[in-house]
Amino acid sequence: MASSLVVANIDAGYGAVRVLEDVSLLVSPGETVALLGTNGNGKSTLMKSIMGIVQPMAGSIRATIDDVEHELIGRSTEEIVDLGIAFVPEGRRLFPKLTVTENLLLGAFRPKARSAIQRNLDFCFETFPRLKERARQLAGSMSGGEQQMLALARALMSAPRILLIDEPSVGLAPLLVKRTIDKIKELKEGYDLTVLMAEQNFTQAIRIADRGYVIVHGRIAFTGDSADALSNNELIREFYLGA
Repeated sequence: MASSLVVANIDAGYGAVRVLEDVSLLVSPGETVALLGTNGNGKSTLMKSIMGIVQPMAGSIRATIDDVEHELIGRSTEEIVDLGIAFVPEGRRLFPKLTVTENLLLGAFRPKARSAIQRNLDFCFETFPRLKERARQLAGSMSGGEQQMLALARALMSAPRILLIDEPSVGLAPLLVKRTIDKIKELKEGYDLTVLMAEQNFTQAIRIADRGYVIVHGRIAFTGDSADALSNNELIREFYLGA
């Protein structure tokens, strides 16, 4: 069954500071869409707005989960997660003094995920063998790459239909960035997910994105209907690819 996300004319910010202005985007069923931009342009604020962490001042955010449409504005973050939307935040936000397994189990509190805990745990350990090796290790003692694996796996434990990922490459060495982006593609295909990924590493993001948006100063500055369209845009080549 189809799951999609429609953001329409969102204004959002913090107190009197407006960060997003008239932002609209679409993530169709089964797509991986990249939200591209450098730091400070509003990517994380948009992600937080979708998750109910930031309440928009105007606009609409509608998620269709298994063919049922829901308006997200006005819902709590817990309610949004319960619908089937998972979020991997920038900086991972793990519980450092809990083990790998304990972190994973905390991701499975959503009612619809509780009956499938063992199946989802087996899936995560199969996808990320390093996590299985370190199942009893404290999350805070692992490397940055391992922690990013755990953050992705924890989100999958909620059995989501839509996955939001904020800056998965931050703090990782170039080789680990490539591996992490490849894993996101593998998870999307294996779990039949709809994915919105905010990322400043343009080159890596467009390897797996079906299409994308570029956000500049809180506005959508360019919409690319394919990875090729993004790569071949002159402004993007100048500012993001150093051409």
